[in-house]
Amino acid sequence: MRNTTKDSVYVIRPPKGLVHIDFGEIWRFRELLYVFAWRDIKVRYKQTVLGILWAVFQPLFTMIIFTIFFGNLAKVPSDGVPYPVFVYTGLLFWNYFSTSLTNASNCLIDNEAIVKKIYFPRLILPMAVVVTPLIDFAFAFVVLLVLMIVFGYLPNIIGLLLVPLFLLISFITASGVGMFLAAINAKYRDVRYILPFFIQLLMFLTPVIYPVSIIPRFKWVAYFNPMSGVISSARSAMLNGSIGEWQGLIMAFLMSIFLFLFGLTIFRKTEKFFADIL
Repeated sequence: MRNTTKDSVYVIRPPKGLVHIDFGEIWRFRELLYVFAWRDIKVRYKQTVLGILWAVFQPLFTMIIFTIFFGNLAKVPSDGVPYPVFVYTGLLFWNYFSTSLTNASNCLIDNEAIVKKIYFPRLILPMAVVVTPLIDFAFAFVVLLVLMIVFGYLPNIIGLLLVPLFLLISFITASGVGMFLAAINAKYRDVRYILPFFIQLLMFLTPVIYPVSIIPRFKWVAYFNPMSGVISSARSAMLNGSIGEWQGLIMAFLMSIFLFLFGLTIFRKTEKFFADIL
């Protein structure tokens, strides 16, 4: 009796639409997503003495510096909240967003050899680098809880339950802007030089070191930046037990969806050229 085996054939077809995501294909390549994510985690803290503790010390040191200069010297208001807790809450979400943005912008260039030689859903690359900073967020979040207790703010259930929602909006926003930057950076390498200045400027336009209440006339303009709504709502939920201004969070969610679809469209339009332009 003769044994016969059938080789599986994988047919590669172009995307059906500019905003179409083949979740089935991404699921089939889920192990590759895990490999990329785990590799990024190991590379980030390779040959460092403190390792993953940098995820704690980085926002902690930044919080101390901001507290000295903006809280004590510049007397920036903090809506009655101790400034260290106030600014650390903002830095917690901002650091996740800015790290994801930086990593996503370079994800194609950093994996140039793989992109040119092997087929896999290119969306896996920006997805992987936006997922990995969640590890840093988790460690830094524990420090926030300790900081809250030290300053007399007991973690409340409402705030804890809403953290995944704030993270989701941050994730969607970072993914959308990250896909756009990755696609542009693949052709125009100037992006890697401009991006650090852009992120620094955007941080000062986002209520990280100050409350959105000090710009009442321009509050609606600030909410066009999804991270403004996320950070303001996160502070209110974590420290006061309420969302505060729902319109800010709703605006943040809607803008995050818009930015995601925009970034996905640009990424889809250019991904067929990635192997040629990298």
